[in-house]
Amino acid sequence: MNALTVESLYNEKKEYLELSILTGQAGLSKQILNNEIHRPSLALAGFTERFASRRTQILGETEMAFLGSQPPDKRRETCMRLFSFNLPVVIVSKGQPPSPELLEAAREWDTAVLSSKLTTTELESRLAVFLDHAFAPTTTVHGSLMDVYGVGLLYTGKSGVGKSETALDLVERGHRLVADDMVRIIKKAPEVIVGTGFELLGHHMEVRGIGIIDIEKLFGIRAIRLQKRIEVEVRLTIWSEEEQYERLGLEEKHTAILGVEIPVVTIPLSPGKNITVISEVIAMNHMLKVYGENTAEGFAQRLSEEIHRRKMTTRYLESDYE
Repeated sequence: MNALTVESLYNEKKEYLELSILTGQAGLSKQILNNEIHRPSLALAGFTERFASRRTQILGETEMAFLGSQPPDKRRETCMRLFSFNLPVVIVSKGQPPSPELLEAAREWDTAVLSSKLTTTELESRLAVFLDHAFAPTTTVHGSLMDVYGVGLLYTGKSGVGKSETALDLVERGHRLVADDMVRIIKKAPEVIVGTGFELLGHHMEVRGIGIIDIEKLFGIRAIRLQKRIEVEVRLTIWSEEEQYERLGLEEKHTAILGVEIPVVTIPLSPGKNITVISEVIAMNHMLKVYGENTAEGFAQRLSEEIHRRKMTTRYLESDYE
């Protein structure tokens, strides 16, 4: 989401944030342009050189007590100076009644003032969660997302390669579908991307030759989940004699989605290959790596040690004339 209006914030989260509007329609069409929150204590005291005015402003007990300690004329001057920075929105915590001077300045500069019954700490915490989600980087990928043994596998490949059929087989074996066909991906943290479906698509799946099916109704609530962290991309391709495929697994390939690197496994498809079982192995093997066990590297090390041992034994026996 690139922009969020104050009115949208109020309509979507008025119960969650326990909000009420104190300034009527003033400033409701203004846009909140980032996910940052600020308490303007220094700006109220007169230091505005580094004032983060583009952030959502919260007035807690400290700020309100400071304003209340000022005489009316000084309070009006302070409020006018604060709102002259064209603030996106101001939220007063703990249901504290703002002064008439504050509301007057807000209306004059067309800025909405909201009131929340939550404590300042709780308000900041809940608001940060909502804004982080609203402004998180997102993208859409054509594929299927499955939860296999607790590992999020994102299946990608050309249309008709068998992504949905693989997902359907996994569901039948007890694994869970997150999204099919269109996967919405959100960057939740610097190293975490989470996939989810679209509300209109739900947990429906298109199976060529059958049509649209509803996974939740066919297999029950246990067969679906709303979102899942994406940990491995599984690329399905048609087998080609000209391509070189990984045999030992020593060279782990990665791909980047929204700047987050995740392992990518390419699976060539051929008649008779059990992609479902291979998917389960991919998930279990990934968990082994997470716990610090790399089977390919361990095998290569043991092989190298065995070759070295045999080489040393051969040299010893060659020089033994007994």
